[in-house]
Amino acid sequence: MTGVEATLALEAGAFRLDVALEAGPGVTVLFGPSGSGKSLTLRAIAGLLRPRAGRIAVAGRVVFDAARGIDLPAHARGVGYAGQRPALFPHLSVGGNVAFGIRDAGGADRARTAAEWLARLELSGFEHRRPASLSGGQAQRVALARALAPGHRVLLLDEPFSALDEALRQGLRQLLAELVRERELAILFVTHDLREAHLLADRLVVIDRGEVLQAGPRDEVFRAPRQRRVAELLGGTNILAGRVVERTGAGLRLEIEGWEAIAASWHGDPRPGDAVDVVIRPERVVIRRGEPAAVNTLPARVRREFDYGTNHTLEFEPLAAGPSLVVDLPSRPYDVLGIAAKKEWTLELPPTDLHVMPAAPPRRATTQ
Repeated sequence: MTGVEATLALEAGAFRLDVALEAGPGVTVLFGPSGSGKSLTLRAIAGLLRPRAGRIAVAGRVVFDAARGIDLPAHARGVGYAGQRPALFPHLSVGGNVAFGIRDAGGADRARTAAEWLARLELSGFEHRRPASLSGGQAQRVALARALAPGHRVLLLDEPFSALDEALRQGLRQLLAELVRERELAILFVTHDLREAHLLADRLVVIDRGEVLQAGPRDEVFRAPRQRRVAELLGGTNILAGRVVERTGAGLRLEIEGWEAIAASWHGDPRPGDAVDVVIRPERVVIRRGEPAAVNTLPARVRREFDYGTNHTLEFEPLAAGPSLVVDLPSRPYDVLGIAAKKEWTLELPPTDLHVMPAAPPRRATTQ
């Protein structure tokens, strides 16, 4: 198989990491806040630190197994790795850095391969320069070329675009997509940038405090989180406290702040009377101009709005019973609907977009 299977446990000071994940062909994004354990996971798979326990397989070959005493060095694991810092060899030229990991090839072939990868990363002519002469973004692209040049089928990338401007980021995202198609490449990509995670991921692994909270296809994880914390991390601004009234043929009938709604998506086994958390993504709320829908409509007024150029974020408050909601709307529909001139609207929350999770326990109060 092309990809990675990893189950590992390790400690770094007071921090404990205990994760299990799989990544096949395509881009698997490890997403979570800073300090959640994403980079530690990648470094352990790459062989740059040793887990206390666990097993790691790359392309079907076991490269680490604590119980069996297997621990292959980084250069023998068959992965390309680019970390948060470029970590280029200062005594080698840019071309020498890129060619460093290429095995089973003569000097001329290694130099030619290095030049080809530098060209794909818009660094043609940089072969003879020294790392000290590079900008941060250039050095990061050299590190990425070095990870790609050996031709490994598994690539581990730890926030590789952090020092790049948006135009370069877009080009490199396209390059990664091309590589996945050309070579059935399996990429594990670490980021805490929600937009980047959505743009890149085929599969999403949400990590927090050293644990995998949820993993699956990107859209499934975004639209059907299993718990409140996942919804929060994925930008869930509409997380509502509710109660299950009954289960019907159409789904779950809910009561949310005195307003009744039907939800057709849920995690677990919610029963009548259960307290639940209900989430709908802000871009899935519909602003209706004509006839209201048959279910899940809420009269509301715009309380506050933010203009981000390409889209608008609108905060609505209900005209009667019901929850306050945040709605994201692209600029064109905003103008066509005439939102700026009218403040009272009917909001629709489609049942398939209204997702129910078990209610999270209340958080402990913290003391300073």
